Amino acid sequence: MKTVLRILTLAILLTSSLFANIIDDNVLNFEKERILQNQNVDIKKLSINTKKELPIKGWYGYIIDVEVKVKDKLINAKDILFSDGRYISLDLFDSTSGKSLKDLVTPSLTSKYYSKSKLIAGNHNAKNKIVLFSDPLCPFCIDYVPEVIKHVNKNKESIALYYYHFPLIRIHPAADALSRLMELGKEQNIKNIELNVYETNWDKYFDSKETNNKKIIDGFNKVFKTSFTEESIQSIEIIDSMENDMEMGEEVMVQGTPTIFVNGEKDTMRTKYLKLGKNK
Repeated sequence: MKTVLRILTLAILLTSSLFANIIDDNVLNFEKERILQNQNVDIKKLSINTKKELPIKGWYGYIIDVEVKVKDKLINAKDILFSDGRYISLDLFDSTSGKSLKDLVTPSLTSKYYSKSKLIAGNHNAKNKIVLFSDPLCPFCIDYVPEVIKHVNKNKESIALYYYHFPLIRIHPAADALSRLMELGKEQNIKNIELNVYETNWDKYFDSKETNNKKIIDGFNKVFKTSFTEESIQSIEIIDSMENDMEMGEEVMVQGTPTIFVNGEKDTMRTKYLKLGKNK
């Protein structure tokens, strides 16, 4: 009897595995056919980056890594699809909240996001980890980021807070230079540089749409008593650092700011950090 049960269990597992593989293949084939509708696109690589079970019976969310060539230019991107094996959807919405389920498929953070060089508050060895991707001129970020920093400072032994620059240059062009200046300030050990940048009223010195770097640099130098120059923010080290932050965000599908991850998972409501702390 036990032998029969083992055979049946094995058969069920094999069937489930084969069915899962068929679903995965169907999703990849669907994505391939969808992309190839554009005749100017040449697919170089398609692969499943992440597959997560959804709170809908039988449905899964997929993140697809896409590498294509468009007019001799290689482009890497990520796409999200949903499937139950028979049906495939480009999006799913919660009818109660009206929110897309795409946020549920966001990749979890790996340990590489907890680099000590990105720590801005708290204890690097703390169990609870918060990662922020932010734009210092994003209106919501200006209110939100200081609140997170202050909460971590109140619970600095039990939380680690890591900050990544993610300036939304198309909306706030000045955020590019300001983010670079923040990074330079941190390198020079300016105390509480992130908090002070977010609590400064930069409208006194430049508009968020300002593209004249000199005006932005002059404003920063007045506030922080520094002597940075255009050459300072164009250094290879600063450019590499900014590009790395942006790539880290794009890897986990950050599209807007502020985006916050609490213990590796994206928090779309942006309130979970309040539950962390020595008295929680």
